[in-house]
Amino acid sequence: MSSINLKNLSMTVFGESHGKMIGGVISGIPAGFEINLDKIKKDMERRKPGRDNLSTTRKESDEFEIVSGLLDGYTTGAPICVLIKNSDTHSSDYSDIKNKPRPSHSDYTAYLKYNGYNDIRGGGHFSGRLTAPIVCLGNICKQILEAEGIKICGHIYRVKDIYDKSLLTANESEINNLFESEYPYIENIKDDIEKLICDAKANEDSLGGIVECVVFNMKKGIGGPLFDGLEGKLANLIYAIPAVKGVEFGLGLEFANSFASEVNDCYEIKNGEIRTITNNNGGILGGITNGEPIILRAAFKPTPSISKEQRTVDVKNMENTTLKIKGRHDPIIALRAVPVVENMLAFGILDSIL
Repeated sequence: MSSINLKNLSMTVFGESHGKMIGGVISGIPAGFEINLDKIKKDMERRKPGRDNLSTTRKESDEFEIVSGLLDGYTTGAPICVLIKNSDTHSSDYSDIKNKPRPSHSDYTAYLKYNGYNDIRGGGHFSGRLTAPIVCLGNICKQILEAEGIKICGHIYRVKDIYDKSLLTANESEINNLFESEYPYIENIKDDIEKLICDAKANEDSLGGIVECVVFNMKKGIGGPLFDGLEGKLANLIYAIPAVKGVEFGLGLEFANSFASEVNDCYEIKNGEIRTITNNNGGILGGITNGEPIILRAAFKPTPSISKEQRTVDVKNMENTTLKIKGRHDPIIALRAVPVVENMLAFGILDSIL
């Protein structure tokens, strides 16, 4: 079980990838907000495995049951608990790796922490499967934010050497189209990315990627300096998503390759408001929102479980060996992670404005 307590909200996620069910609890949601279950289902569908040949062949319906905290479609103020059953598990695929940790996976560090008693089937509690309840509970936060006029949307910014247009430079029409699009791209790169993924899958390999997210109509003055900074708070939540290895805001690391005269966000009066002409800082300065869209990128590593033979060790016999991983795994994590990043952001943003 993994939990986080923020200033106003808390979230707990429980279960394992191949256990009977997974689920989560969110506490601190105010009473009286109407929640549309169809909107939750839509985001769950975006994250769901087994939809096409670009994801794992594991088939899960991801049907969820909210067992507390909602009554007649409205939040009651009580903790909201969601349960999601697992059905399509092939646990025998993991019998060979009990004592042979998969390279770049959590197997070895979990073995160290839990003295070898951790559930390794499908990654156990470390699995991306645990993002399903995060999407469900985070969507409730997203809907409450939408009622306040705050909208969150993400897309695939990069896979290998293929880039989509950044939300930093996208126009209003392109961004509105992204909110309505079935595919998480601004530009026409779908076929190129799908070919890259299919080629990696045929080669028994996997790919990393970058998800870029935007928070529109964010309230001004939210956050604080130093340890109260909103960037640190949101980054902490995004790093909780399995396989995230980098988080940046605005231009992020590109600031290190720039002159201030090139990237400073200068001010202007626009329609009676103080605005920045550019948004290279991604909507946050000094840890505090300035009213511009928050723009965040999360880098996902390639799925560690690949079919190519790899070097590892036998922790029981303390000898070098090799491992050829069985099972069903995503050739790319980032593609299904877009709604996860969106809804984890929603959780952090809602806590900050309550």
